[in-house]
Amino acid sequence: MRILPFEGHNLCVTLRQPDPAPGAEPERGFVVAVLAQGVDADRELDELRELARTAGVEPVGDLVQRAARPQPRTYVGKGKLVELKEAFGRSGAESLLVDDELSPVQQRELENALQARVIDRTQLILDIFAQHAVTAEGKLQVELAQLEYNLPRMRGLWQHLERLGGGLGTRGPGESQLETDRRLARRRISVLRARLRGLERQRATRRKSRRRSETPVIALAGYTNAGKSTLLNALTGADVSVRDRLFETLDPTTRGFEVDGRKYLLTDTVGFIRRLPHQLVEGFAATLEETLVADLVLHVVDGSASDVELDEMRAAVEDVLAEIGVTDVPVELVLNKLDLVDPLRRRRLANRYPGALQVSAASGEGLDELRERIASKFGERFESVRMLLPYDEGGRLAELYALGAPIQERIDQADGVFVRAHLPRRELPRFAPYLLAEAREEPARSAK
Repeated sequence: MRILPFEGHNLCVTLRQPDPAPGAEPERGFVVAVLAQGVDADRELDELRELARTAGVEPVGDLVQRAARPQPRTYVGKGKLVELKEAFGRSGAESLLVDDELSPVQQRELENALQARVIDRTQLILDIFAQHAVTAEGKLQVELAQLEYNLPRMRGLWQHLERLGGGLGTRGPGESQLETDRRLARRRISVLRARLRGLERQRATRRKSRRRSETPVIALAGYTNAGKSTLLNALTGADVSVRDRLFETLDPTTRGFEVDGRKYLLTDTVGFIRRLPHQLVEGFAATLEETLVADLVLHVVDGSASDVELDEMRAAVEDVLAEIGVTDVPVELVLNKLDLVDPLRRRRLANRYPGALQVSAASGEGLDELRERIASKFGERFESVRMLLPYDEGGRLAELYALGAPIQERIDQADGVFVRAHLPRRELPRFAPYLLAEAREEPARSAK
């Protein structure tokens, strides 16, 4: 991870940095947290350590203060701050990683006390997002989130120039430049939002095309590193990047697969995490909206996690889904990583989450049952029909193909083209004149 220094009059933002070269010495970070009594410190800090390693920082020490809430000015108490300075110096750390979102005052006080860079949880996650963003939209979303995070912190960045002014913090070159930078930042935020709205309109157009074809859209949602991308690859045969690190997937990826001749679209979305920064929820609203407009959401969880972790991860995902308005979309719970779970644990999971599917995207176990479950949700959307389309109405055949309706059989006969297909129910009136009534079949059933 590399937080670029404040240069000239530009905002301090985190830019995409290449992954550390093999054998390169990672940056050393010291972890600190203020936790209430009874909170498991190891579990809390393990996630921050994993975030740090994903960002290219190796944790070399940690310190925990037990308190109901952080100190408003220094984050930790005065005595703990002295202890932190000593432990930080002994560890040889280069930066302090804080398991909270700091106020500008808290960040400045800690930096002054340690004479080192201080990175809070939000900034750390933003840095990871900046490293992993690939598409133009993903990069725009990250930049928007970074600007919104940095905007209220700009005053501290210009504090050294404010001392040159003659007024009470309201005059002088520092304040003038501060206002200029704020104005530039707000203007850039407006530009980014406008660009993202344009990209959202493009995505809305693609969604309308899917709707016309009645192709069901299934969104994968879940905690980061739950195995969503691996599941996408296993179901669709795609080759989406899969690595054992947090936030590997930022940009929505949609691939298709078929069950009994019917096509389905599966979309992988950004992973969630406890206390996901609100800047990212807002900045990635367009990406997260893929879950909002889906016909079905598969909530993928890591079945190999402990009961406590599993409940926390489920709650974190459900909170974000509720925040973005996913309330009317049906949700199916999928317990992944079954290959890492012993038979006793599997039975306990079945009792704890009745109705949830247990699968292993890595080994393929349970995927046929998952496909059947998906197909059963949409069986009534299509009807299996037989049609005879006259040659002088060839445009109707083109319309049928444009719908994306699964066509099982086509035979060019003397009097026209015989077609057997799964037709979206709402399209039945349009093709009614060509239906072979005596050969009509029962509505399509779920996959077997």
